Amino acid sequence: MASSPSKHHISHSLNGFTTPAKRTKLSFISDSEIQSEFSHHDQTIARINNGSFGSCPQSVISAQQNLQLQFLRQPDNFYFNTLKPSILHSRSLIKSLVNAHSVDEISLVDNATTAAAIVLQNCAWGFNEGRFSKGDVAVMLHYAYGSVKKSVQAYVTRAGGEVIEVHLPFPVASKEEIVSEFRKALARGKENGKKKVRLAVIDHVTSMPSVVIPVKELVKICREEGVDQVFVDAAHGIGCVDVDVRDIGADFYTSNLHKWFFCPPSVAFLYCRKRGEEGKGGDLHHPVVSHEYGNGLAVESAWIGTRDYSAQLVVPAVLEFINRFEGGIEGIKKRNHEKVVEMGEMLVKAWGTNLGSPPEMCASMIMVGLPACLGISNDPDTLKLRSHLREHFQVEVPIYFRAPVDGEVDSITGYARISHQVYNKVEDYYRFRDAVNQLVYFPRAVIPFQFGTALPQGIYWGSGLGLSAKQYLFKDNPWNVLSTFQIFNEAL
Repeated sequence: MASSPSKHHISHSLNGFTTPAKRTKLSFISDSEIQSEFSHHDQTIARINNGSFGSCPQSVISAQQNLQLQFLRQPDNFYFNTLKPSILHSRSLIKSLVNAHSVDEISLVDNATTAAAIVLQNCAWGFNEGRFSKGDVAVMLHYAYGSVKKSVQAYVTRAGGEVIEVHLPFPVASKEEIVSEFRKALARGKENGKKKVRLAVIDHVTSMPSVVIPVKELVKICREEGVDQVFVDAAHGIGCVDVDVRDIGADFYTSNLHKWFFCPPSVAFLYCRKRGEEGKGGDLHHPVVSHEYGNGLAVESAWIGTRDYSAQLVVPAVLEFINRFEGGIEGIKKRNHEKVVEMGEMLVKAWGTNLGSPPEMCASMIMVGLPACLGISNDPDTLKLRSHLREHFQVEVPIYFRAPVDGEVDSITGYARISHQVYNKVEDYYRFRDAVNQLVYFPRAVIPFQFGTALPQGIYWGSGLGLSAKQYLFKDNPWNVLSTFQIFNEAL
């Protein structure tokens, strides 16, 4: 198990388990200690993409390695005497953190994708077993995570369900825009009274573009409109936004623990609201069937065959790390939000662009408009730019393509999703700013050429520099950017 709290900690009992109390101000973690905890990160990289894979401090990694060695040293003893009570301990801590009614409502699984498969598998059984009618509806956001959209296709559509996507505006100006579009989608789902909306899949924080969704309001609307079940996909939940599952009121809620809660990858919790034996959605099972099948989802999930369960067991060590910060997890969330907004506003001011949402609709991530002259015109462009920033400027940041709306001219089509976590420094964001500035403002030769002349192979960023310019990024240039080929209108 993870190391016990330090002797100078005052401990308290949480559901029968001893956990570290919050520290006095004099013992809060210092900046140098934070950097030491993350010294295993590549120090040459501006890592402003915590949202994709999360981060794990060294003290938690050490606790995990200790657990792995315990299993390898004596697997029989670990399996029979350590594994199950340790998973129960972690579940109990999560239960209290998210305000679940019972520990039986909390299961630990690999990731939010696995949790989605559990919920959607149950929905598919509703169609296959005749509880739902062919053509009944599942509603989800258009910006739902890609794997979840594929899971809806694999489970719900194949079983005979219809899927309605809620198309949300981006950039978004207010939560009222989201609420309005969601109501319209539910109305389409119940058209002519012949269909029923059996499941609503709602993100708490959308991935790309990243926006905090008013989940509590949307769940309330679902209840008013008679939606059978509501599943909140909060891959970016715990440690990033406030999570009170009873207050939110959904039937199912999942969050990764390795993204913003400092667990090693990969582990997530799935909350399933407890209902009576006759209640809907009680027959949930892990898609990997093993010896514990039929003993309840939480028990099934605790053993899906021989594998490394250590990521599920380090929650006590994670809480010990978190409680070294002033304000604990609430303080971390608050500081991350304030800092990512500050850095986002610094970047849009430098580039003359805009944020993708108001600050109150972001958490620890924010969408930052890129200069239009980069000419991002499709999804492959975003991957090329992302790779170029990583390989040539040592900046890790995901890029999003926003298709222009009809009638828009010189609109911003590229957005970067920047994250902030405790290890980040302001220099990380300055490096990103300067990298983009180099791509936009480099000294350039203007080389007229006849229309139809082939340009050298390479990466091109579209129009915007001059009349109709294409930037060519030369691989043999120390700055990776040498010149601009400008196509004069008269040459066309």
